[in-house]
Amino acid sequence: MSTSTGRGTVSGNEVLNQIDQVIRKEFDSNRRILSFDEYLVLFGENPAKQTRGSAKYLVDMMDHFGKSLVPQRGEGTATPSVKPGHTAAPHGIQRFKVFDFPIDGIAPKVVGQEWVQNQIYRALKAFARQGLNNKLILLHGPNGSAKSSLIHALMGGLERYCREPDGAVYVFNWIFPIERYIRGGMGIQGNYTATKDNLTTYSKLSEEEIAARIPCEMKDHPLLLVPKEQRRLFFEKLIGVDKTRELWESLPTYLKDGDPCHRCKQIFDALLGTNGGDFRKVLMHIQVERLYYARRYRKGLVTIEPQLHVDAQYQQLTMNRSIGSLPNSLQGLNLFSLSGDLVDGNRGITEYSDLLKRPVDSFKYLLSACETSSVNVGNSIAFLDTVMLGSTNEVQLDAFKEFPDFISFKARIQLIRVPYLLSVTEEQEVYSAQLSQMTGEKHTAPHVAWTVALWTVLTRLKKPNSINYPPNISTLISNLTPIEKARLYDTGDMPASLRPEERKLLRTSIKKLKEEYFNIPYYEGRIGASPREMKAVLFDAAQNHEFQCLSPLAVLRELEEFVKRVSEYDFLKQDIKDGYHDATEFISLVKNEYLNKIDKEVRDSIGLYDSAQWEDFLRKYIFQISLVLKKEKVKNPITGKMEDPDFALISEFEKIIEAPSETAEQEHFRQNIISQVGVWSLDHPNENVVYAKVFPDFWSRLEKHYFESQKELLTKMSAALLVYDENEAEASSEGGLLAQKTVGNMKNKLGYCQACAKEVITFLMRQRY
Repeated sequence: MSTSTGRGTVSGNEVLNQIDQVIRKEFDSNRRILSFDEYLVLFGENPAKQTRGSAKYLVDMMDHFGKSLVPQRGEGTATPSVKPGHTAAPHGIQRFKVFDFPIDGIAPKVVGQEWVQNQIYRALKAFARQGLNNKLILLHGPNGSAKSSLIHALMGGLERYCREPDGAVYVFNWIFPIERYIRGGMGIQGNYTATKDNLTTYSKLSEEEIAARIPCEMKDHPLLLVPKEQRRLFFEKLIGVDKTRELWESLPTYLKDGDPCHRCKQIFDALLGTNGGDFRKVLMHIQVERLYYARRYRKGLVTIEPQLHVDAQYQQLTMNRSIGSLPNSLQGLNLFSLSGDLVDGNRGITEYSDLLKRPVDSFKYLLSACETSSVNVGNSIAFLDTVMLGSTNEVQLDAFKEFPDFISFKARIQLIRVPYLLSVTEEQEVYSAQLSQMTGEKHTAPHVAWTVALWTVLTRLKKPNSINYPPNISTLISNLTPIEKARLYDTGDMPASLRPEERKLLRTSIKKLKEEYFNIPYYEGRIGASPREMKAVLFDAAQNHEFQCLSPLAVLRELEEFVKRVSEYDFLKQDIKDGYHDATEFISLVKNEYLNKIDKEVRDSIGLYDSAQWEDFLRKYIFQISLVLKKEKVKNPITGKMEDPDFALISEFEKIIEAPSETAEQEHFRQNIISQVGVWSLDHPNENVVYAKVFPDFWSRLEKHYFESQKELLTKMSAALLVYDENEAEASSEGGLLAQKTVGNMKNKLGYCQACAKEVITFLMRQRY
């Protein structure tokens, strides 16, 4: 077989040789197989790294991939003011980059949940400091809130980190050579009392030279082979008294007081006896091997599904062919094999998926396992070094809290809440990455993920309770509508009707607003639509043959059907309170917000005006009213004369935006505008004022006013749009040409196809024009 390349053909054998060289080089550079003496050299180079427990290893993994400061949604990116001589604390929350890697080949990352990430990190650091993983970290929250994704992201991080030089972690095997390596053969009672050619270790023997290899099924640390009575002295001799004292304080209990697993201890004692207590000769049989975590192969990473049996088993080795190759002194032993989830998950992560779906009696062993880092299996004790992570939903947790045993478990479980996302932008990201899987060859129109995300977040919000706020802000906050609260959480956008002083008050209360329901059982983000259900809605919308594309209109149609299934979903049964929990009305709200989005897009695509003219109009208006308020005149740049403000321009602008006409109200209105400009300038120092951002409502009214004046032309365009691609005469008309131009701009600049562009324009014209 040969392979064609740009430089000719290469035989399959040559390709295999090249791969072989790369693998060999990687094998040697990664120190995959070591003797015990070689491992001690590695240990001496960096004792702290080689004595990490599972919790410290996880902390180091999270640190290795890095973290970044992300702004809190809705709270902006400004640095808080500080007193002179003090350092400003960074404004935001840490996000760990390990959660940005793809998860299980399904989700591209964990979206949001930075607070949860930090809680997990703190818990792991606490375990590392005390040297004992004495609690099960239980992630609880509603179905579909990313509990399992968070755990699987950590598992994926371990799989990547263990391949890095800093992530090297080691286990050991027992190696027994073939007969020719033993003086006198197997007949001298099978004792390994001397070696051939001054061999000092069997760890590097080839497969042909090995009679039996027995791995440590617990994946125990090689240093556990040093008897625990001698372990501290061993460290002191190897790395010095001072380093040992410093290291011993952070050493995990597993390494301070642990023993090898029962089978390894039996082999160790038997070899020590047959070699007259020669510890060095026992270590000749030790092969230190680098461990590579793998969830797929259950190497240090295990997910335990709800089940009814104990998570570790103990069975005698009877049919293992290598047992017959062991020396006589070992063949007389009753060697037992440990197996099961806890065994497979040792030295890594053991995940208890939906833990509380199991009967309480089936996991009571966790009480002692967490407290002592050991578990009784058969007639032996297995010492554990695994981070136990679990997940459960709120209904099961509420039921568990009613059990008498909950008091006992409470001290051994660290609860970390994982709520639904309350940011539309973050929720949108959950769906955006998976849209292509849902649609297949069908085109996806813009704003599909945003549409479902906005409706989903609205179902999760709770009405603020005025009694939880000071009098000066209580009414303001209690009057927030669901859509206003959603905007506030997501981008920090204030309700357009608020005065500058009210905006300032509300801005300073956003954090309190988010934390209002934090410490109660029915917290905000516990109840609402699940991403799992919404993905099903998107799948159904993609299969709807009435729509040529997967579009927001198709999604809204499916949502109209979804909200009829009241008996299936608890969040649809909630009492409506001042617009909150009204899933059916939320569809209308989302439709209106969608109309606002496409209204702007279609206007820009039509291109009948330059948007800079509105910015200039606003700027001139604000300048003129500032003159009026200060009772000043302005110098004419041409004549040089001092002139009154341009009252004609002021009147035209205020008529368009429907400003109050009464003198007293008018003055207050104008003062409010000037104040808003001042507030924006304070919040954005060294930036030019962008009037479209400061006064989005004014901007929209100016645009709408212009389009109302062009209604006749828009009507012609809408009519031509239905037929222009089939009727050349109609396409060449004034409306047809405008339709062609508009659709072309939407396709080229905004990601629409011809079908969904026509759908959007037609829908907009029918609803608003």
